[in-house]
Amino acid sequence: MINFKEIELSDKTWMDPLLATANLSGCHQNFTNIFAWSKTYHYCVAQVNNYLVVKGVINDTPYYFYPAGTGDLKTVFEVMREDAVSCGHDFVLAGVSPEDMTVMNRVYPERFKYTEMRESFDYVYLLDKLVTLSGNKLHAKRNYINRFHKGNQDWSFEPINSENLAECWEMNLIWCQTTHCEKDEIAKESCAVRRCFQNFAALGLEGGLIRVEGRVIAFTMGEKLNSDTYVIHIEKAFAKIEGAYQMINREFATFIQKNYPQLIYVNREEDMGLEGLRKAKSSYHPDKMEEKYLATYLES
Repeated sequence: MINFKEIELSDKTWMDPLLATANLSGCHQNFTNIFAWSKTYHYCVAQVNNYLVVKGVINDTPYYFYPAGTGDLKTVFEVMREDAVSCGHDFVLAGVSPEDMTVMNRVYPERFKYTEMRESFDYVYLLDKLVTLSGNKLHAKRNYINRFHKGNQDWSFEPINSENLAECWEMNLIWCQTTHCEKDEIAKESCAVRRCFQNFAALGLEGGLIRVEGRVIAFTMGEKLNSDTYVIHIEKAFAKIEGAYQMINREFATFIQKNYPQLIYVNREEDMGLEGLRKAKSSYHPDKMEEKYLATYLES
């Protein structure tokens, strides 16, 4: 049985190098997301050989992430499978990518059943497209930007820091009141957002905000995900201010490109099966979707 532990901020020191070495593309393979959502999905972590192994629970079903690290992967899978057997549940992995599936099928030929997790697919965009908003497909976004400029002469963008972080939290509380955060999925997200605010510096997060007449009306937070991708964890704006979402999206994309010129993509995470989020994320025409599958081991 694997000796799992509850995740703590101090685990970042050993987890980050393993995640960086694995260079995985799913937004869930990231310390901030594992830490921020750990209370919701009961994440616990362990180091097996030179791999990070994450275990969680969703809909009363225990599951594992695809292990992150380097070395003898088959041995790690065997240890994970033995842990599942010892705990009396199926050996299930969640968030498995098509690339992961290729490796798993090589290690365990025809031993896993794969089920699509559509609501967990990540939306991945070309960074340059989010900055320039070029092309006919993004014409509507440019119009929103223009309307924002016309309706808000006194606006500004600034990076989030220790001095303005509290203002973003106050704006987030008002946003929650107006969007009914008690709804199940939004309530879960609110818990994760709170943990990001409480540990903003320790998690190594970056962010940006937009002010109109001195008041924060939009903010966003993210970080580098892997060698070619930045991930956006949080984005909030007052929808009644036309163009506010489009502005914070574009301005922070510009910030990312300036500070990380080597990056190609922006992962804006999943839609959680929420129709409004799916429509909004699809409207930016992602360059690709980071597909995820549930893999269930088929016992003999």
